[in-house]
Amino acid sequence: MDWNTQNIRNFCIIAHIDHGKSTLADRLLEFTGTVSAADMINQVLDDMDLERERGITIKSHPIRMDYTSKGGGTYILNLIDTPGHVDFSYEVSRSLAACEGALLVVDAAQGIEAQTISNLFLALENNLTVIPVINKIDLKNAQIDVVTRQISELTGASEKEILLVSAKEGSGTEEVLEAIVDRIAPPSLHPDNPSRALIFDSQFDQYRGAVPYIRVFDGIFKQGMRIQLCSSGKEFEVDEVGIFRLNRIKRTSLSAGEVGYLVANIKKVSDTKVGDTIAAAHGPTIAPLPGYKEVKPMVFSGLYPTNSDDYEELGYALERLKLNDASLSYEPESSAALGFGFRCGFLGLLHMEIIQERLDREYGLDIITTVPNVKYRLLLTTGERIFVENPAAMPEVRLIEAIEEPYIKAHIIAPADYVGTVMKLMKERRSLFKTMDYLDRTKVDLHYELPFSEIVFDFYDRLKSVSRGYASFDYDYIDYRPSSLVKLEILLNNVPVDALSSIVHKDRAYEWGRELCQRLRTIIPRQLIQVVIQAAIGSRIIARESIAPLKKNVTAKCYGGDITRKRKLLERQKEGKKRMKQVGKVEIPQEAFLAILKAER
Repeated sequence: MDWNTQNIRNFCIIAHIDHGKSTLADRLLEFTGTVSAADMINQVLDDMDLERERGITIKSHPIRMDYTSKGGGTYILNLIDTPGHVDFSYEVSRSLAACEGALLVVDAAQGIEAQTISNLFLALENNLTVIPVINKIDLKNAQIDVVTRQISELTGASEKEILLVSAKEGSGTEEVLEAIVDRIAPPSLHPDNPSRALIFDSQFDQYRGAVPYIRVFDGIFKQGMRIQLCSSGKEFEVDEVGIFRLNRIKRTSLSAGEVGYLVANIKKVSDTKVGDTIAAAHGPTIAPLPGYKEVKPMVFSGLYPTNSDDYEELGYALERLKLNDASLSYEPESSAALGFGFRCGFLGLLHMEIIQERLDREYGLDIITTVPNVKYRLLLTTGERIFVENPAAMPEVRLIEAIEEPYIKAHIIAPADYVGTVMKLMKERRSLFKTMDYLDRTKVDLHYELPFSEIVFDFYDRLKSVSRGYASFDYDYIDYRPSSLVKLEILLNNVPVDALSSIVHKDRAYEWGRELCQRLRTIIPRQLIQVVIQAAIGSRIIARESIAPLKKNVTAKCYGGDITRKRKLLERQKEGKKRMKQVGKVEIPQEAFLAILKAER
């Protein structure tokens, strides 16, 4: 069937985690008959068990629905699903750029939260029509009037424009579909422009290569045409184009305004970068679609197999994961304490947890993770600027002129009763207070600027603890700023343990070093020699603990005689321990690393 572009609606659903985005998508698919009752499962667009367990969307899945409205018109509704966590905010922004409208879903019991506001601002930056939806109105503790006022004050929408639904029970689904048809504008066309499309996601097919998911803005894409990727200049020939249902459906062409996929024998997912523009090759020079940027890892950590024989298996697993996740980076590294492993870069802490979980579930690998670090920027005395993501690679202090660390803009929404405890926590994290706004009498919106390293460890747990689980958090990267940072090393019998090195703020180095030494003293088992544990900054020792050696009573067999006989035995034991200390190595159990790396700052 030849569709009129005026009957196409491209939209997405944006929401805070666990506000019912995927459940609402299920009801839309059911109502339009896109998914049959036999194929219907909860969170049908979430392919991974991990997504269903955590209640989040990790990998977006676009889908096309056909809907006949009350007015009798038949419409194509392209739902471009978006990831549901701050780590993937760039992917969310590119999905929004492929749409003309967005459903803003808010939980009737929890109300406006941090990510709700961040996603709303992203939608407004992309000039999308926002349709507010209050979900979970069936809950006993639903506060519909309160949440309605919050949304009205935030978006400027009237109460009549806010839709009330229960995605679980299916009520209000038809009203949502009618609002999509009535309020969201059809794609705007520029018939004179040459073909170009936006890549908003991609997936690796082991038989077809990288498959970019595209929104066509201008022209037409069809089998046999030559295309070019604007960021790299690489050219390919199109083998197949099509649309999305639950699976890919082949079509003869994709025209302006449509959403679909493209197969062109592209070998690597890293070539189909999210936000890049695909254009017709050998045509006039085409300006890329705005908003593209290189996605760079923000959190770095070492992954080591607990069994050294699994090193090659770990490398194979990371290679397979990278095929579907271009934002994952890794390179081999070795540690004197942990052996051979990989230094991996992640978009954020959730991204890191997901990769670790997938390594365990899909490949059966038991791994040790080193302390996560951010990437620091160093100005050397030679005038050169370098980036350091591994504390073990930090140059000597005398070679460093200044150290800069990444800063973020933090956005916290918490109940008014917990503002004091939240502000106390933020003060401990070297934050700079910016503004505080009351969304209503019960909710406060707090804005801070703070170093990214301060949220990498236990920040989420602490925030939920001080707010009894009610606070929500979101952040945006700002820039690099100078800071008083030092490299903290842990030495065992004067030998540095590189896996325990960390970069910390100068004012906290003593406290952190002392705690590490005390923890190690209780975890490392007693050895035949004395074990001296030290925390050092450069050549200066700032904390010290020791573990007494196991001692054999060599004089037990002496029942009498001259005292010199006992002294001779004790001296011989002393000489043996001295030789052992020179050539011996402190045995550190794997459990010690696991416990130390989970230590709170």
